Amino acid sequence: MSDPALDTLLLPLELEAVELAADARLLFLRARAGRALNTLSKHDILCVQSFAPDRDALQKAGFQVEAEISTDTFDAVLVLPGRQRQEARAQLAQAVTRVKPGGVVMACAPNTEGAKTLESDLAVLLGGAEKMTKSKCRVVWETVRSASVNAALLKDWQALDAARPILDGAYVSRPGIFAWDRIDPASKLLVDHLPETLKGRGADLGAGFGYLTRAVFEKASSVSAMDLYEAEKRALDLAEQNLSAFKGKRVMNGIWCDVTKGIEGPYDFAVSNPPFHQAGKADRADVGQGFIRAASAGLKPGGEFYLVANRHLPYEQTLSQVFADVVQLADEGGYKVIRAVKSRGGR
Repeated sequence: MSDPALDTLLLPLELEAVELAADARLLFLRARAGRALNTLSKHDILCVQSFAPDRDALQKAGFQVEAEISTDTFDAVLVLPGRQRQEARAQLAQAVTRVKPGGVVMACAPNTEGAKTLESDLAVLLGGAEKMTKSKCRVVWETVRSASVNAALLKDWQALDAARPILDGAYVSRPGIFAWDRIDPASKLLVDHLPETLKGRGADLGAGFGYLTRAVFEKASSVSAMDLYEAEKRALDLAEQNLSAFKGKRVMNGIWCDVTKGIEGPYDFAVSNPPFHQAGKADRADVGQGFIRAASAGLKPGGEFYLVANRHLPYEQTLSQVFADVVQLADEGGYKVIRAVKSRGGR
């Protein structure tokens, strides 16, 4: 798939508006794989990516990938910031703290996802910013000079995406996570329609910060274990904190992976509020369809799958292909809740 933001991010290097020494060490925050990344293949580059599908693609392309970095400095830091502003500012601050004096910070965003704000943020943080545009994206960069860095702002922004209590302390969350400071109404609707009769071993596909799993444990006393599948490691780490009250009482496993590549099992039931966005704003029905197929493959014969989704998403055909019985339980507030049962013959 094309990635205009990645292509534009590397444009200053391709056009030699930014020059790097052959032995330069590079850090790439929120890195993504793509053909344009090959322009960096001659450099020593460390990619930081906590989102499993992007991690997998980078590793397949031969890049070194870590979920996070806490030490070391680099000659240049590249960033594809998150869409949530607090997270994006924290990523810029991290970039500045990880670059050597005289090194360069480069960042890029689509025009429709905060490119202008990104430019102004980098400029106020570093005392200026150069820019280029391509494919409706904007790349901005600046050399980091100690005398020009806004030290007070840097300190403030470093803490912007830190984990914190939300909902009067009921959960811990952080910016950049899906529905990070609230209970998503679709997930709430799903919980309202989960039966108290759930039992055995279950799976939470796209677990986020742990809301669905916690609701299952609180509602269904006969559920003995839950595997939490989540692509974003930052969310999975939060889920562990939010489920700490159940440690030693129920079996829990956090699995950092791309659900569409398949799950373990077999499970007695699965619950899910699948994502339908990844990079960008466009709907990605294929992600939810991948969740549906993975759920079917991971369930025992006769196992149940409880799904919530935006009403307009085209999941019914996929559900009917891989499940024997599909029933809509609710249609409220723009969301639909569906129960699907796997054939006892193994379909």
